[in-house]
Amino acid sequence: MRELTVELGDRSYPIYIGEGLLQEASSYFLKHGISTKSPLMIITDTHVAEFHLQALEAELAAGGFHTVSFIVPSGEKSKSLAMLEAIVTKALEAGLDRKSTIVALGGGVVGDLAGFAAASYMRGIKFVQVPTTILAHDSSVGGKVAVNHPLAKNIIGAFHQPELVLYDLHTLQTLPPREVKAGLSEVVKHGLIWDEAFVVWCEEHADELLALDPEALGYALYKGCSVKAAVVSKDERENDLRAILNLGHTIGHALEAVAGYNELLHGEAISIGMIGSAKLGLRYGAPEEVYTTTKRVLAKSGLPTRLPAHFDVDAVMNAMMHDKKFSEGTMIFVVPTAIGKVEIKPDVSVHWIREIVEELKQEVEQG
Repeated sequence: MRELTVELGDRSYPIYIGEGLLQEASSYFLKHGISTKSPLMIITDTHVAEFHLQALEAELAAGGFHTVSFIVPSGEKSKSLAMLEAIVTKALEAGLDRKSTIVALGGGVVGDLAGFAAASYMRGIKFVQVPTTILAHDSSVGGKVAVNHPLAKNIIGAFHQPELVLYDLHTLQTLPPREVKAGLSEVVKHGLIWDEAFVVWCEEHADELLALDPEALGYALYKGCSVKAAVVSKDERENDLRAILNLGHTIGHALEAVAGYNELLHGEAISIGMIGSAKLGLRYGAPEEVYTTTKRVLAKSGLPTRLPAHFDVDAVMNAMMHDKKFSEGTMIFVVPTAIGKVEIKPDVSVHWIREIVEELKQEVEQG
């Protein structure tokens, strides 16, 4: 098992990464002060519930926890205020109190939704992240929790750190191939912003990662979580450094919104967004290899590298206008300067971004 710590003073918490951890969940929960006296709510989705909910319920019951479960439909559309209200209703009916804990069993959608429910219920109760996707190695760490608005992704949210992250690699074996590829997007991103050697490693081991080789996967997720933990420890609330984690996300979030949160998976949209950021880097004088390497590694990971032709550029730009990073006619963008290095550009021309979105529709797929 691999272990990391997100260093936030008295709010520091561990990330455990290993195989079979779900079968030991109660001992980890007890170790980190999760109460057995107040009800505990597990939030998961229809896909994950089929494979893992019963086992977690049984394990926690054996450890003395009284659990209630809430299952949401799989997919980004569950990150809504309507679903949040349904969760709060269930929590009240089940008697959750200020000492209760919410457990997020699932991917990024479940983690964001459950975390925001925990942040807002009775003005904040404990929660635990139990990620079951590759993508969630990013979203389960750092305390950003949110729901979407039809016009903008993650626009209604909070910072609310978990008590611990329990990452059982066995749960990844039930992922559909498309979800595996989408998850690798954020793995590659952590290399692109922080660690050139890790980018090289990701390209060399892409086939093993796609095949869910446990050793390769464990190492990749440990490295990705290490980057996220290091950044969050230095800048919890995104005052400066943490913004580098948004590489590819400004364009990516807009694509998700335009697609109605169902045509593109989050990782697929972020992959296209990172190609856009690499193209923007060229305009700021980055070497050509930033673009070519980014595109090659993402393609090797089975990810899309161009924007589908039917996407309307006006709609994409309009969605970006609602992004938290848009202000006074310019946008804040994370721009790569080299592989493993990025800069935050605070005043990128909207005209430039529009040109790049147009170019993304003309990209030639690689791989």
